[in-house]
Amino acid sequence: MQSLWMLVASFLFSIMGVCVKMAGEYYTTAEIVLCRGLVGVTVITAIVLLRGGTFRTPFPRDHLIRGGIGVISLWMWFYSFSLLPVATATTLNYMSSIWIAAMLFAAGWWKGNKKFEWGLAGTVLLSFIGVALLMRPSLNAEQLVGGAIALFSGVLSAMVYLQVRKLGLLGEPEYRVVFYFSLTGVVAGLVGNVFVGKMPLLHAHTPTGAFLVIMIGLTATLAQIAMTRAYRLGNTLVTANLQYTGIVFSSLFGVVIWNDAPGWLGWTGIAIILASGILATYHNQRTSQSAAKNVPKVDPIATEV
Repeated sequence: MQSLWMLVASFLFSIMGVCVKMAGEYYTTAEIVLCRGLVGVTVITAIVLLRGGTFRTPFPRDHLIRGGIGVISLWMWFYSFSLLPVATATTLNYMSSIWIAAMLFAAGWWKGNKKFEWGLAGTVLLSFIGVALLMRPSLNAEQLVGGAIALFSGVLSAMVYLQVRKLGLLGEPEYRVVFYFSLTGVVAGLVGNVFVGKMPLLHAHTPTGAFLVIMIGLTATLAQIAMTRAYRLGNTLVTANLQYTGIVFSSLFGVVIWNDAPGWLGWTGIAIILASGILATYHNQRTSQSAAKNVPKVDPIATEV
């Protein structure tokens, strides 16, 4: 089932998150964004040179939209960490799956040509409840601006994922989608460093710091490829729901590395997230099997809008 690629992406993104947290002792956020993009561009270029392919795309406008919105969302999320507790910023950003469900409902209602998948949307909401129990976010009056920024970053993330889905439906291969997003990250990282008046990476480096930023780039690139494939070939709401497993992986890394035990409410949240992912996968599998009995086999991409 193609949506399960999101599990791979979530695991790799959680490793990336651990490396980002550690790399903050050695590099600025702009430098981390820049290095992430540089490694991605390098890896994808090497793959294309070795296995063939082309960077020429018939959809430059769609790549520009995906890259621009994605980078803005990333920067807003990073900035929200300076204004909010990590749990609050993360939970608000992870509402992106809720926004995906809302956007699909609105699009279906507007077009009137597709039945909304209420069962899958319910599992997305169930997963968010699990995230809230796990992260236990808090927000006071002084943090409303930061909360709005983190919340809006989640809205932009939802738009990014749907744009990734659109590029997949148009037939754009994963490597080009990831390449142009990485290239946008390079530009954004350079602009960010210039904006604060610093020349990026022109300072002393340590083996640990260099290893961390390289790992950030590698895990982010592989995760982007897996995520793009999941949204291109899998069910949109199942994929969005499985994205929540990333916070489970991150929490487990927190226990192992920083001894940051989530407590009984946190473990309850993890159980709910996992149960929701299983329910979504089971529901989609049953629906697909039922549909396969009544219609001839077709390209899975062509069956979903």
